[in-house]
This record gives sequence, structure tokens and C-alpha cells, in this order.
Amino acid sequence: MFCGIDIGGTKCAVVKGESGKIIDKIKFKTTDFKETFENILNAVQSMGSVDAIGISCGGPLDSKKGIIMSPPNLPGWDNIEIVKILEEKFGTPAAVRNDADACALAEWRFGAGRGCENMIFLTFGTGLGAGLILNGRLYSGSCGLAGEVGHIRLAPLGPVGFGKCGSFEGFCSGGGIAELGKLIARREIQCGRKPAFCKSLDEIEQITAEKIASCAKSGDRAAVEIYEISGEKLGEGISILIDILNPEKIVIGSIFARSGELLREKTEQAVRREAIEYSRNICKIVPAELGDSIGDYAALAVAENLYNREEI
Repeated sequence: MFCGIDIGGTKCAVVKGESGKIIDKIKFKTTDFKETFENILNAVQSMGSVDAIGISCGGPLDSKKGIIMSPPNLPGWDNIEIVKILEEKFGTPAAVRNDADACALAEWRFGAGRGCENMIFLTFGTGLGAGLILNGRLYSGSCGLAGEVGHIRLAPLGPVGFGKCGSFEGFCSGGGIAELGKLIARREIQCGRKPAFCKSLDEIEQITAEKIASCAKSGDRAAVEIYEISGEKLGEGISILIDILNPEKIVIGSIFARSGELLREKTEQAVRREAIEYSRNICKIVPAELGDSIGDYAALAVAENLYNREEI
């Protein structure tokens, strides 16, 4: 039996389960560090005896040393030796992974990547990161930073993501799609047109990827264009990953899972154009399966992965 801790900027959850089955769950709002951490410790205590504890948390963090290092969405979580604290308090082995790695483990064990030896998970949410399953094990790299694919530059100019203009994250994330929306909205309004997701320049800062998607699904031309741009760049980024890592599956979460119909055609066109033919033909691009529960399963998967020592 395993315990999983999913730490987020707005909410946290502590779960107990095994083999993809959750038998108990406690969730609470994320407040200041002291109160939130106390709630986490109390919730873990209430779960009773477990074989391992897994933590899923946004980075930056040092998974090898078990330290959470000042994530931007978690004020006060500065160099927290969470693994050491949990192991000393509960006498149980613990491990922490960034959310991309943890979600990759979850989709590989319990979701769309079941049965794969080589799988890539792309977050495609607020930002863009990847978790890599290679030869049946999680690959984290020399210093735990493998999978930071959002930093890849796909164009000399473009929306900013991961601190870089024209990056993979700039084109393929919620924040990046919103920035594309602002650019397209300004163009349309200056040309005398009013896109459905932004009728005037006063509304520019209220543009979101979700709002653009809703308008695109209703047929708004400018909104459709934005998702086509994102879809093409998604295909270009995926092609690089296919050529380098030769995966069986690429599993994509969040925005792709919700709005894949707006992205897939351009994505697949770009992959056919850019990727090595044989590698692309054996790689399936699929949406994540675990939905809103992925954080719970991700934390449990980290614990199970630690218990089975399945990482490289």
C-alpha cells in the first residue's frame, strides 16, 4: 500500500492506494507554508502504515536530494527537505518528483501509456514539460532536468515561454496560446474585425486559452487560426522528440486532452512533414486518460516507482 502527496498552488491532496486504485483521499486548500505542511503531515499520519510515500510537486526541485526549491506557485516553500522530513517522521521511504515526471509515471502505469517501453508525456497545461519513460524506466537525467522540452526554440520570433521567444512552451501552453491570442486580436481589431474572443483592445488582458478554444469550437476564424498555429508547432516539437527518442507513444495532457480536435490535423501534418518516416509510423500520439485525477495517481505512481526502484 502506498501514500501519495500532490502539492499544488491552489490545492493539495493526500491519497492512499495501490495498483491505480485509490482507497482514501484527503484534500485541502493550499495556504501559507506552515499551515499547508502541517495539513500534509496530519493527512499522511491518518493514512496509517504504507510501504512508500510519493510526492508530486511543481518545480524547481532536486529529486535526487529530495528538496523542493522555491516553486513560483508555492511562496514560502524555500529549500524544503521534504523527503528527509517525511522519512524521519514516518520511518517510510519517500521520493519527490516534478509534476511532469510524476504524471508520466501515472499515465505509464495506469493510463494511456500502459504496456509501453518507451513513452513521452507532455503536460501542455499552464506550461510545457515532458516526462520520459525510456526502456521501461523513468529517465530524469544527470541532474534531474531531463524533459525540459519547453525550452526548445521552434522559431526565431514568437510568444515567450520558459523565458525564450519562439519556444516550444511559448507556442504550446495555456500561457502561450493566450499570448498568441493577444497578437492575433490586435491584428484583427486594427484591420477592422472583431474576433469573438476579444471585441476591443480593452479586453486584451482577459484573453485565455480556454476562451479562445471555446470560440474556435464555435467556428470563429481567428480563434481557429490560433489553435492551428499551436497545433503545427506542437507537431514540429513532437517531431524532434520522435527523431531523438523513438517512442512508441506520446501522451499529451490538459489542453490537448480537452481540445485535441482543434490541434490534431495541423499536428499530424507537421509530424508527417518533419519526422523520420519509420519512427513516426510506429509512434501513436494520444490524449492523456487520467483527467482531473492525474495528480492523485501521479503521487501514488512516484511512491510505487520508488518501491520498485524503476528509474534510470
